[in-house]
Amino acid sequence: MSDTTLTIIPATPTIGAEVRGADLVNLNDAQFRQLSDALTAHQVIFLRDQPALSPTQQIALGRRFGPLHEHPAAPHLDGFPEVFVIHTTRESRIANGNGWHTDVSCDERPPLATLLQLHVLPESGGDTLFASTYAAYETLSKPLQELLCTLTATHASEHVYRGRYAERGVDDNGRVYPSSVHPVIRTHPDSGRRALYVNRAFTTKINELTNRESDALLEFLYAHIERPEFQVRFAWSKNALAIWDNRCTQHFALWDYWPSERKGHRVTVEGERPYFDPELDPNLDPVLGGTRAPARLRVSERL
Repeated sequence: MSDTTLTIIPATPTIGAEVRGADLVNLNDAQFRQLSDALTAHQVIFLRDQPALSPTQQIALGRRFGPLHEHPAAPHLDGFPEVFVIHTTRESRIANGNGWHTDVSCDERPPLATLLQLHVLPESGGDTLFASTYAAYETLSKPLQELLCTLTATHASEHVYRGRYAERGVDDNGRVYPSSVHPVIRTHPDSGRRALYVNRAFTTKINELTNRESDALLEFLYAHIERPEFQVRFAWSKNALAIWDNRCTQHFALWDYWPSERKGHRVTVEGERPYFDPELDPNLDPVLGGTRAPARLRVSERL
C-alpha cells in the first residue's frame, strides 16, 4: 500500500468524490496529501470497504488534518472526548443531523472537517445529502453577491442544544452554549473560493438587517442552498467513512432507516475563525493551478 496512488472518482461535477485504494491506518504522507487535496477539490469524499477504525486510529487520522474539535453538547466516547458517538434507535427522540446544517457553526472557530464512520447500520444503510455552498454562492446574481459580502450573521446554539441529549445522559444544567458572529460569505483559506455561510440549524439573524428583512433573506438563501443541482447523495455501507469540509458544505442525514439502529463515531477537526477576503478574486481557484474556475461552477445563466 505504501507505493499506491489513490484513485479519485468524482461523484458529480459540482460536489463529492469516492476515494479508492486508501489504507486509512497506514497512509503515507504522499497519500494523505492526495486525500487532503481531494477533500479541497471535491468538498466531501467517501471511502468504502474500510476496517472499523478504533477510536485511537480515527483520532490519529483526524489529527493529520489539524487539532481536533470537541463538541460543546453531544455525548462522547468514554475516555475519548474527541469522539462524538452517533447513535439512533427506534426509541430515539431525534436523529443526529436530520436537517440541513453546517457542523457547530455557532463556535467562534467552527469545525474545518468532519470524519464519520458508521459501524452499525440497517441493510438500506441510510442516506446523507451534501450541498455545495460554493455553488450556492456562485449561482447568485452579482448584485446579491455584492450585498451578501457586506453582511454578517449570528450563529447561536442554545435553541439547538438545550436538552437535546438528555435521553443519552447529558446533564446540561448550568452549561452555556456558544454563539458567534460570522460573515455571510466566507473565503476558503485553501481554495480561495467564496462560500455562502448561513444554515437553518444555527443561523438566527443577519445582523445589519431588520428582523423581517433578515427572515425573508435567510429563507431565500436556505432554499437556494438546498437546490438539488448543488447536491450529492451518499448511501452508507458498513464501515464506510465520509469526510466533509464544513467551510463549503451543508449536509442532511436523512432518518430514512427508522426503526432500525444506526451507530458510529465522529471526529471533527478544528477550523479557523471564518473570514471574508474582499481582495481575493472569487473566480480564481489555486487548487486548479491559479486558473479560472471551470465554467461548470458559473452556471447562474441556466438556473
